[in-house]
Amino acid sequence: MSTITVNGTTINYVDEGPRDAPALLFSPSMFFDHRMFAAQAAAFSDRFRTVRYDLRGQGESQRHPRPLLDMDTQTEDAAALIEALGLRDVTFVGNSMGGFIGLRLAARRPDLLRSAVVMGTSADVEEQAEGMDALAAAVLEHGMEPVLDGVLYFMLGDTTLKDPSRAELLAEIRALLASRTPEYADAAWHIAHRPAIRDELQDIRIPLTVVAGTEDHTYPPAKSEQIVAGVPHATLVVMERTGHVHALESPEAVNAVIEAHLAALTAPPAPA
Repeated sequence: MSTITVNGTTINYVDEGPRDAPALLFSPSMFFDHRMFAAQAAAFSDRFRTVRYDLRGQGESQRHPRPLLDMDTQTEDAAALIEALGLRDVTFVGNSMGGFIGLRLAARRPDLLRSAVVMGTSADVEEQAEGMDALAAAVLEHGMEPVLDGVLYFMLGDTTLKDPSRAELLAEIRALLASRTPEYADAAWHIAHRPAIRDELQDIRIPLTVVAGTEDHTYPPAKSEQIVAGVPHATLVVMERTGHVHALESPEAVNAVIEAHLAALTAPPAPA
């Protein structure tokens, strides 16, 4: 792992694969970190420069007070990271909070991106804002333990929560979430209070794949459909037996989606 100072913060990141290759930049969900995309890095770092990073205020990246953890600032972090690392032909891959960043970056800084894949995310205001506010307040005062089961329900699909074949994954995610300390409440607060960007979707001109999970309790497929309606050239993929954290719940399916997305970038145009 490495660190780099950009946009007034120090970002923890993992940089793998050929330095001169097209890049995949992975941005995780709230409460998670670069390890969320380990399976994707393993699958693509032989051919692509894969960069996975921890969001500011989370993982091993620098902590900041609440006012400096908003989505616009997080988006500026991602842009600055791309520029500082000299990434080229970048495909941005973001899950949930990482997807909030990906949509904003695609609309505002298309000069930095070749394409984007967003999973389990939304361009709308937070419909569960009251619940998110309560969650942030509880985490700030008591830590994760009192709300852990609720957070697991938000994050994971019914299959992951109940299927014995996913028991090991469930235990790993439970342990990771339980380790999160009260300052994570400050980043979570911004999920509840982020502005909608539905009016910016029309500015997205780069290729975009939007992934929804049929068991996503946080942003069900209708939220992904809303994004695709605002970006008519976007591709919608709906994953079965998958909740909110696609890269962990369905890593092989996510790899297949990314593979198809990347192949489409280099495919010859269809005959007129």
